[in-house]
Amino acid sequence: SGASKGDIREKVWDYLEASGLAEFPRPVHHRIPNFKGSHQACCSVKELDVFNRASEIKVDPDKPLEGVRLAALQARKTLLVPTPRLRSGLFNKIVPPPGATKEILRVCATSQGIKEYSVPVGLDGKARVDLVVVGSVAVSEKGWRIGKGEGYADMEYAMMVSMGAVTEDTPVITIVHDCQVVDIPEELLGDHDLTVDYILTPTRTIKTNCERPKPQGIIWHKANQPLYEMLGKIPILKSLRYKEKQAGKDVTLRDERPDLANANKSAALNEEAVAGNTGPQASVGSAQIGQQCVESDSLSPRLEGSGTITTVYVGNIPPNIRVSELKCALREFHATPLRVNWQGAQHRAFLDYKDKATAESAVSSLKGLSLGGNTLRVELAKSQRNQG
Repeated sequence: SGASKGDIREKVWDYLEASGLAEFPRPVHHRIPNFKGSHQACCSVKELDVFNRASEIKVDPDKPLEGVRLAALQARKTLLVPTPRLRSGLFNKIVPPPGATKEILRVCATSQGIKEYSVPVGLDGKARVDLVVVGSVAVSEKGWRIGKGEGYADMEYAMMVSMGAVTEDTPVITIVHDCQVVDIPEELLGDHDLTVDYILTPTRTIKTNCERPKPQGIIWHKANQPLYEMLGKIPILKSLRYKEKQAGKDVTLRDERPDLANANKSAALNEEAVAGNTGPQASVGSAQIGQQCVESDSLSPRLEGSGTITTVYVGNIPPNIRVSELKCALREFHATPLRVNWQGAQHRAFLDYKDKATAESAVSSLKGLSLGGNTLRVELAKSQRNQG
């Protein structure tokens, strides 16, 4: 006993490499390891009732899960794959071309195919996931799982709970080599750790009958360090937090609470609550956003300097959204422009920023943002105007 998650990971990685079981990409350290026999293990998913009954399956992009992605495509199921590190949106839906041959389906299941044959599914995508397949570094017969330590699988699962895409009954499967099935001391598990219901290895199928409840959405108030870093890196997480805030949930992060004030608070998290948002919201929805915002006439006192103004295009704005609501969201995401050229009738707006770097950072902050049920289209505008 006394082993940490890190110790268990290193042991598994070292063993896979030393025993000749490791497969491309190598070394397997710091990854969800691919192993000899992964395809065989993946194939046994077809014997599972939970797979055969599922119509929408979320499978992680890791190499050892390729066989499950292929099986899902061959069975004509809807396949959702998280975007790598969740940089844009939450999932990609893999859409094979009409009449795809076996070979093409094989390509669709690879990381290359995930890039070529996918369409993004936003936060408001009405995803209902019937089955979740995750990679693991180690897993116990009781269903306790250790990932590669970055927290993405736990975070994706929590985000799916928050979006209503999964419920506590949605089964979770992991695919590992037999040597990755190890004892894991229960004290290593946190509330945010995802547990699994089925473990498939090249030689057996283990039903864990795991009693431990799965994470119940994102636990903002006990946000651990990775969550802070992720808020900075994952635009969709900010959207989700914004959405939950609109719904009147407490999304205060631990270090924002005065009683736990933390001296080295990072600037990014030092968001002031939206002015005027005092009482619980009467109803959810974009109509509320404008009313929580104290509107100032112009967003910025004057155009600064004579730099090259860079314009950002925002499209797919729903007809019922007002300019004040867009401005409010821009402030919330720290993407306040010098000015807004609002063209609501054309469902679009143009935002001017002082230079290209500021504009690009605004684009990445706003990626995946949904207003009034539409995921906005956000990109640098095609024609840039020089200013000054």
